[in-house]
Amino acid sequence: MKQQRLARIVSVGSSVPERIVTNKDLEQFLDTSDDWITSRTGIRQRHLFAKGEEAKLGDLGGKAAAAALASAGCSAQDIDGIICATFSPDCFFPSTACRIQQFIGNENACAFDVSAACAGFVYALSIADAMIASGRCNRMLVVGAEITSRTVDWTDRSTCVLFGDAAGAVLLEANEGSNRGILSTYLNSNGTLGDILCLPAVGEKRFMKMNGNEVYKHAVRLMGEATEICLAKAGFGFDKVDLLIPHQANIRIINAMAKHMNLPREKVVTNLDKYGNTSSASIPLALEEAWKDGRIKDDTVAVFTALGGGLVWGSAVVRF
Repeated sequence: MKQQRLARIVSVGSSVPERIVTNKDLEQFLDTSDDWITSRTGIRQRHLFAKGEEAKLGDLGGKAAAAALASAGCSAQDIDGIICATFSPDCFFPSTACRIQQFIGNENACAFDVSAACAGFVYALSIADAMIASGRCNRMLVVGAEITSRTVDWTDRSTCVLFGDAAGAVLLEANEGSNRGILSTYLNSNGTLGDILCLPAVGEKRFMKMNGNEVYKHAVRLMGEATEICLAKAGFGFDKVDLLIPHQANIRIINAMAKHMNLPREKVVTNLDKYGNTSSASIPLALEEAWKDGRIKDDTVAVFTALGGGLVWGSAVVRF
């Protein structure tokens, strides 16, 4: 019997702006406080490009992709597919994925973007998994990259305090020799809930709009359901999960997810206190931190889960 072809995550890389903006910094021009932001979100600081600073998303994503390649000792020429998840591209076309391809010096990969807001990385990972499983590609880069600072209204204290700029990337390779890789994915959406979290494409005020209470209510339920379904597809229960690596949006959402799954705190990866909500970049950023501090080992079973504007949501179960 032919062995199942899995997409295995072999490395991860990230890139963030050097500039750090703390909650105390935000107090200087917003009617808010460090205590208010920290207690309600868990965020203490974020990395942001300065207003007017020349920042290209393709370069930010390219640096994360290059870091993932370097970590694996892989040449850019060995990559045959690049998917970038983003809602903050430099332009509608060329795609950010094509800009990343240019940055790393690759000329023979298919490259395209995916727009699924904060769930973008899980969506892109699911697509890449299918492409590798089908034999279409052997090595792929999946990148989540956002410059969220140019999408928020910096006079709106309810949204601008939440977000950060960052990029994260994973390198996937086809694996037919073991059961290590992406074991299952699950994606879903509900367009009737789109107005509670949206970013207009045209108009004078192209700022993100969010009904935080409504997003919270749906996020906990839908991410929990997606995780249960995805685990069931992999043949697992919550007891088999070694690590939960959720989208880093709000510490209350993450804590509610951990409680739903009956997971102890040490099995939940969080770093939003240092980066804020980096949308599609948040899961690979958290994954890299867990990898570097030794929490990712051989046969570690991790669950990724995220929800974003659309509403769109999804999960993935991965064995490392």
